[in-house]
Amino acid sequence: MTSDSTLPLAPYTVLDLTIARAGPSAVRLLADWGAKVVKVEPPKERRKASGSVTGVRHGPDDQNLHRNKRGLSIDLKHPDGRALFQRLVAQADVVVENFRATVKTRLGIDYDTLRAVNPRIILASISGFGQTGPYAERAGVDQIVQGLSGLMSVTGHPGGGPVRAGIAISDTTAGMFLGQGILLALLERERTGLGQWVHTSLLESMLSKLDFQGARYTMLGEVPQQQGNDHPMQVPMGTFEARDGPVNIAASTGRMFKDFCTALRAESMLEDPRFADGKSRHANKEALKRAINALTVNFTVAELVDRLAPVGVPCGPIYDIGQAFEDPQVKHLAMTRSAPHEQLGDINLVRSPINLSSTPHPERFHHAGPDVGEHNREILQEFGLELEEIARLEDAGAI
Repeated sequence: MTSDSTLPLAPYTVLDLTIARAGPSAVRLLADWGAKVVKVEPPKERRKASGSVTGVRHGPDDQNLHRNKRGLSIDLKHPDGRALFQRLVAQADVVVENFRATVKTRLGIDYDTLRAVNPRIILASISGFGQTGPYAERAGVDQIVQGLSGLMSVTGHPGGGPVRAGIAISDTTAGMFLGQGILLALLERERTGLGQWVHTSLLESMLSKLDFQGARYTMLGEVPQQQGNDHPMQVPMGTFEARDGPVNIAASTGRMFKDFCTALRAESMLEDPRFADGKSRHANKEALKRAINALTVNFTVAELVDRLAPVGVPCGPIYDIGQAFEDPQVKHLAMTRSAPHEQLGDINLVRSPINLSSTPHPERFHHAGPDVGEHNREILQEFGLELEEIARLEDAGAI
C-alpha cells in the first residue's frame, strides 16, 4: 500500500485559486500524486449564491475535480486576507489561478507580486484565449473554444453542421498541459533555484490537440472536413454495421486488411482491384464501406471481436458510459477509488490514468472535495499561525 507521504509530489505545497474545470483539472494531477493542495476560496458570504461553478458542491463533478484537496477560505479583497495569502505564498511552491490579467493585478496574485514574496514560487495560469492579445480579457469556456479552434468543424457527419465533442475537451486538455508545465517548472527550479510563470489557454491547447488535422492546414493548406465516424485519412477505419448494432473496426494497413478479410472469410475483397492497396482503398472508400457493411451485418459485435482481435485487427463495441465502466478490462484496471466524505459516506471517483511502477496508486483518496473553508484552522496552524491570530482573522472577516 502506498502512503501519501511517499508519492512523488509529496514535498510540494500548492495553493489552488482555480474555478470551473480547466484549472482544477491541472491541480487534480498534482493532488493525486501527493502534493499538499490547499483549495483557496472566498468565504461563504462572499461567494455567488449558486455555490460551486461546476454545479452542486457535493455532486459528482465537483467531487471528482477537487478530491485530495483541503479547503481554506480567504477574502483576497480584504487587506488582512491578502496579507495572509502572501504569508502562505512565502512557504508554498506553486500557485494556480485562472483569473483575467486585470483581476490578477488587482488581487495581488500576478507573478511580479508573488515572486517578490517568494523567488522560488511558480505561478501557473490558465485562460480562455491567452494572457495577451485581442481576446485576452474575454471570458472563455469550452463550448466557445471548441468552435473557435475549428474542432466543431471536423466533428459530426458531413453536411450535418458543426458538432461539439461530448466532453469538455478544451478544458481538460488545457488542464493536462498546465499540469505538465508545472512539473517542467519544478524540474527547472531544481537547476536554477528560481520559480517562473507557467501559462496556457484553452485555445492554445485545442489548436495543439488538433494534431495532424491542424498540420494538414499549416503544412499543406488543406482544410479538413467532417468525416462522421470514419477516420479522415486511414481506410478502412470507422464504424460499421453488425447484426446487433454498430461496431468499430480498424483495418487500414495492408496486413490488417488482409487479416480482416481472411478472418471473416471474405478473400474475394482481396481480389477486387478497387481495394488492392491503401491508395485504391482510400479512392474507393464509400464502395469499400458498403462492401464491409454487407459482410459485418452477418455477425454480432461479440463475434466480430472474437474473430478480429486475435489476429491483430483492432475491433470493439460502442458502449454507453455505464457499459464502459462495467467492461472486464476496465474492471481489471480498477479505474475508481473511494474517497471519505462526512455527509455522503464513501464516494467512488475516477483515478488518475498515470501508472508508476515504483509508486502504485493509493487504495483511496485521502480527502473528498472540501466544503468552503472546511480545513481553515488545520491548514493555517500548519503554516505557523496561532489560534489567537486565526480567531482575529475570523472576527475581521478576512477568512
